[in-house]
Amino acid sequence: MHKRKSHADKLESLREQGALNPRPQDVKHPLFQGNEFFDARDLVQVKYEMLRQVQVEEVPVSQSVRTFGFSRPTLYQTQRAFEREGLSGLVPHKRGPRRGHKLTSAVMQFIVEIQTADPSLRHRDLAQRVKEQFGVVVHPRSIERRLGQEKKRR
Repeated sequence: MHKRKSHADKLESLREQGALNPRPQDVKHPLFQGNEFFDARDLVQVKYEMLRQVQVEEVPVSQSVRTFGFSRPTLYQTQRAFEREGLSGLVPHKRGPRRGHKLTSAVMQFIVEIQTADPSLRHRDLAQRVKEQFGVVVHPRSIERRLGQEKKRR
């Protein structure tokens, strides 16, 4: 016999996977009201049911997005992702840059050189110098983290 996940376990699992619906209270579809299988907190399940309603039941987009608590652009993005990747396309991807893309090797070389020449420079000073030299705005904390990583590698 398979042991069921507790509500807390499922909630934590959804959070870890980035699939926790930030607005479960906006899901008004009857399937998600008082039914243990359908969980308004499960973003993948909610998006799938929204797509199914539009594509299979031919419910108008405007009605479906209202029922499931999404915008029209979100529905269209979800459709494209599902067509491209199938069910895995409904799992949210992390947003933003994947790494410190502003801290190129040339920028880091510059930072290391000026810091070696003047060790009293703070990360804020280094960020200002990078802005002046390269025209790139870098947060001082990004510089601090990257220098820490560089130190560990040596």
